[in-house]
Amino acid sequence: MKKLSALICLLIFTQNVMAQKPVGKDLWWKRNNLRVIQMNLPSYEGATINADSIVTDLIHFSANTLLINAGGIMAFYPSKLDFHYINPYMRPGVLADIVKKCHENDIKVIVRFDFSRVHESIYNAHPDWCYISPKGERIINTDMYVVSINAPYVQEKAFRIIEEVIEQFPIDGIFLNMPGYQVNNPYEGKYHGIDQNDYDKKRFAEFSGGQILPTEENKADPLFQKYLEFKKNTIEDWSERLHKLVKSKNDQIAICTYSDKFVDIIRHESQSMTTLPYWPYTASDNVGNAVNSFPNHINSNASIQQISFQSRYNAVEPQEVQIRLYENIANGSGLDMSMMGDMRGYEDERNYEVFRKVYAFHKKHEPYFGKYKSVAKIAIIAPGAWPNGEPMQEYRGIQLMLREAHIPFDIIEDGQIDNLTDKVKAYKLLILPEITYLKPEAIDVLKEASKLGTHLIATSRSLFDNPETLYQLFGAKIEKKDNDGAGNYLVPDNRQIFKSFPGQSMLFWKFNLGLYDLSDTDAKYLPILAKGRPGPPEIIGGHEPTGFYGMGIKNHAKSKAFIFPMSLGRIYYMHGYQEHKNLLLDAINYILPDASQTIQTNAPARVETILKEFTRNTVINKEKTASDGMILHLVNLTGFSGNTYFEPLPLYKLKFRVRSEKQPKKIFGLTNGQPVKFTYKGGYIDLEIPKLEGFEGIVMDWN
Repeated sequence: MKKLSALICLLIFTQNVMAQKPVGKDLWWKRNNLRVIQMNLPSYEGATINADSIVTDLIHFSANTLLINAGGIMAFYPSKLDFHYINPYMRPGVLADIVKKCHENDIKVIVRFDFSRVHESIYNAHPDWCYISPKGERIINTDMYVVSINAPYVQEKAFRIIEEVIEQFPIDGIFLNMPGYQVNNPYEGKYHGIDQNDYDKKRFAEFSGGQILPTEENKADPLFQKYLEFKKNTIEDWSERLHKLVKSKNDQIAICTYSDKFVDIIRHESQSMTTLPYWPYTASDNVGNAVNSFPNHINSNASIQQISFQSRYNAVEPQEVQIRLYENIANGSGLDMSMMGDMRGYEDERNYEVFRKVYAFHKKHEPYFGKYKSVAKIAIIAPGAWPNGEPMQEYRGIQLMLREAHIPFDIIEDGQIDNLTDKVKAYKLLILPEITYLKPEAIDVLKEASKLGTHLIATSRSLFDNPETLYQLFGAKIEKKDNDGAGNYLVPDNRQIFKSFPGQSMLFWKFNLGLYDLSDTDAKYLPILAKGRPGPPEIIGGHEPTGFYGMGIKNHAKSKAFIFPMSLGRIYYMHGYQEHKNLLLDAINYILPDASQTIQTNAPARVETILKEFTRNTVINKEKTASDGMILHLVNLTGFSGNTYFEPLPLYKLKFRVRSEKQPKKIFGLTNGQPVKFTYKGGYIDLEIPKLEGFEGIVMDWN
């Protein structure tokens, strides 16, 4: 009996330990059901924050995760480390109380660290820890100095700060803000250049075999390419060491930041745009990129409340926030919002009702979110995780064309192509919108995909730095990469391909119109006409053929490759003329005629349609991978006017025909729970939605 009692005690003890620290496969964030509220605290709120009110607000808004300040720039707890500046408004015990009371209410706590800056008192003691520009300048924000990533503060002291927090508080995760190399002062909009700190110089010399740290960012410079390798290597080294430290303390602590290596939750941000046109698809863009480029990670896309760094006390419009949040859950992220301070006495509370409504909706219907499988046969290659400049405009314009045509597509980051070989080769069409550089390994994947039957479309300056690949895949040679196309015209000559141009024989152009030798393609179309005489009206004309073409087709054994050496996406993104969108859509319908058949609808172009296969996201189903059905998410963007957001217009009698490999047992709407009448014939579901307001999720249940 004594042995049996001892065995029972051991079993109970083991169960208790397991309950406190679940095994790796039960990592809490893997459910992908995050409902995050980030309270990004200014120092002065350290004097007023209250655990009880914070928890009350989190519960009211159906949040299950709090993200709140802990340390780095300043400590929001009584740190014992002499290199960790303490918030002068900090009250001992408050952070511990917040963590304790959140846990009592089943709310996870992720704490925020920012190691990009130190207080001037730390700088005065250790100026060698901080950034210095090629001109000898520091990056300073009032009394905070930007640090150097290779100096001791980041390489050594940051780990001690994180370790101190983990040992003092039973946190559930850490979030790293502004990690990596700094070259800008984002709060003043000023570029300073590559960090010339002595620690950076020494480490780069060791990495490069004695080379001198570059002072200019020039992608054509081999030295700068070496520097890019160096940055990647050093960031990954730091991230790996952090991962080992955190997981050695507790494998249930999630690591969250904006990169992917040695990270559990990839965070992205839907931010307010400071230039027109606004981009209402920012959440679909961010989440679609992350979930497809990094399928083994959880993604959390934050709706940033502030309009800009200079306008932090004003929130973006509620209708924009609503679109962001619905796009988040429709594409496979949880919910996430970031605000300045806590929720009491906030300077702009207009979005609170949107948060309450959408977070409660997600909580109520949690089983239908977070475990999705794409139905898309097309992938757009993204120019990085944070596109900017003309490549961003080209990329967004191509997205916009497909979204408005209700054609499903995935997004794959350009740097991840060779890490997702099988996935990439499974698509029927890959679109490269001004993808100017790809790694040799990624080029090999594209070539193999083309051989296996994947069609390719490239636009603008794609692959200009790899003439051999441009010729092999597309049969194109560059004569003039950069050419102002203002005043030129295109002729939609082959009406078997270009079926969308009744009544038009000349299409105007603007922005770049590359002059390429397409003589080695198998077909060339869209003759480019000369600029001619723009005026006065009495003498216009003279638009004669130049001998160049706006599109070429290269036939491969099992696929075709289209080249559009012009800013096709950018002109549509900036100006929105349907004729430019129709050039791409006609090309897609020519090489992949069933692309537009997956979703057929009378819904306006401003209704975003996102179709996913789903597996019920429950604890019981955590190991299940087979799909339980499909969900057609409908995000109503009719309130978006181009430069502001209004309430969406209610839409009536929307008809949908959806391709489905199985006949559903039932169909219903998530917003009202009402059944939807449907028919199933020949692999298609036909249904009608009586009314669409801001959002609907149409569940087509196979079981």
